[in-house]
Amino acid sequence: MLVLFETAAGYAIFKVLNEKKLQEIDSLWKEFETPEKANKIVKLKHFEKFQDTTEALAASTALVEGKISKNLKKILKKIVAKDAHEQLAVADAKLGGVIKDKLNLSCIHSPMVTELMRGIRTQMEGLISGLPAKEMAAMCLGLAHSLSRYKLKFSPDKVDTMIVQAISLLDDLDKELNNYIMRCREWYGWHFPELGKIITDNLTYCKCVQKIGDRKNFSCSDLSEVIPEEIEEEVKAAAEISMGTEVSEEDISNIQHLCDQVIEISDYRAQLYDYLKNRMMAIAPNLTVMVGELVGARLIAHAGSLLNLAKHPASTVQILGAEKALFRALKTKHDTPKFGLIYHASLVGQTTAKNKGKISRMLAAKTALTIRYDALGESTSAEMGAENRLKVETRLRHLEEKGIRRISGTGKAMARADKYQHKSEVKTYDPSGESTLPRVPKKRKIEVEEEEEVPAPKKSKKTKVVEIKVEEEAAIEDEQNDDESVKKKKKKKDKKHKAQEEAVLVEEDEEEPSTSIAVENTEKKKKKKKKIKEEPKDDD
Repeated sequence: MLVLFETAAGYAIFKVLNEKKLQEIDSLWKEFETPEKANKIVKLKHFEKFQDTTEALAASTALVEGKISKNLKKILKKIVAKDAHEQLAVADAKLGGVIKDKLNLSCIHSPMVTELMRGIRTQMEGLISGLPAKEMAAMCLGLAHSLSRYKLKFSPDKVDTMIVQAISLLDDLDKELNNYIMRCREWYGWHFPELGKIITDNLTYCKCVQKIGDRKNFSCSDLSEVIPEEIEEEVKAAAEISMGTEVSEEDISNIQHLCDQVIEISDYRAQLYDYLKNRMMAIAPNLTVMVGELVGARLIAHAGSLLNLAKHPASTVQILGAEKALFRALKTKHDTPKFGLIYHASLVGQTTAKNKGKISRMLAAKTALTIRYDALGESTSAEMGAENRLKVETRLRHLEEKGIRRISGTGKAMARADKYQHKSEVKTYDPSGESTLPRVPKKRKIEVEEEEEVPAPKKSKKTKVVEIKVEEEAAIEDEQNDDESVKKKKKKKDKKHKAQEEAVLVEEDEEEPSTSIAVENTEKKKKKKKKIKEEPKDDD
């Protein structure tokens, strides 16, 4: 029996010397405790060493995929074909099937073979001669790194760390440039304050100061390379009548040195932006097409890496960068933010304030798809990003124009376009809200207006007399009504008094049984006394 053993250094083919001991699988490990015992079981027949790491990587990837590499095919034809009658022990059953189909060699794979492979691996240094342990360890490490890069589709062009550092440096440069330019304008403004109002561009301002220096030199200098002729004439006229103070040559030299720094940093910033643009197109082309270089780079930097960004859902991508506002809204129970860093994308900037939330939500959904395609896909084309951007643009156009929308579902039927009708209500101004007088009821107001509109007819003497009589009768009736109301009140009071008296009588009746006996006793005593007094009189 022959054994095919793969190592990081090359292929090894062993000859099994004692096949009877292989039958005892449980105790087979004892035969490989020492190199001497191992040499009694197997013997090295041939060892084919790899020339470099690339060859080792190609061989290992072929073994992982269950294929035969060119080197392995040559070895099997040369060495194993001589002993074609013997079986070949392999570690992978799939590889054994491929060898059997292409080379007509009988292959075997069983638990016995796995135990044998484990024993050979433990005593590999003693069984394979001419291979130092350090060299073997170095080749194992190199192959492990190469294989991991291959499995992860690793490429130096896909290093997103450079993007994170570049966008951070770009933001820092912008801050430093603003500080330097403001310092330069304030410093040179003491000498020539009118120049800052005439030249608004910061870089042009610094170039003018760096080229001229003292304001007296403006009249005899040529600035056509820096500014247009009209502005140049205006600057020269302002230099002659400037209100600024005089400064020394040393001060001017320091200001010019600061202007040199500003110009150099501006040039480097432009170069860094081009570098960032190229890296973004290489690493995340679809993301770049969707939201632009700067926004895409800031999203990657905020998430830490492109792979981490790909793990975020679309809802997180939408508000990425607005974490403070989100947690403040959750704490105070207010509305959560609708967008974060994605707000600076050109598609969101084109929309009106009413539709910014809708477009940012749709853009975040499409951006999440493009990020995953860039991070985990193999192609480097930007077709997917262009298609998704076109969809967002059409959606934006429909929202802005309120045009035809595709019906959800099959997507075949189209919605009919209705005629546009202006349905806005025209409201009139109500001046009654400004009045401070007490409000009059509507009905009363209408009656008053009608009375004002209809002129009152002239009354004759007879009608006046009739009206006076009617008024007198009405007064009499009112007096009678008042008397009747007074009588009714008196009756009510009398009823109340009677009810109270009856209640008192009832209480007294309840008390009578207890007091009647005492009253009778007192009456009897009085009668006795009267009789006693009357008896002496009768005797007389």
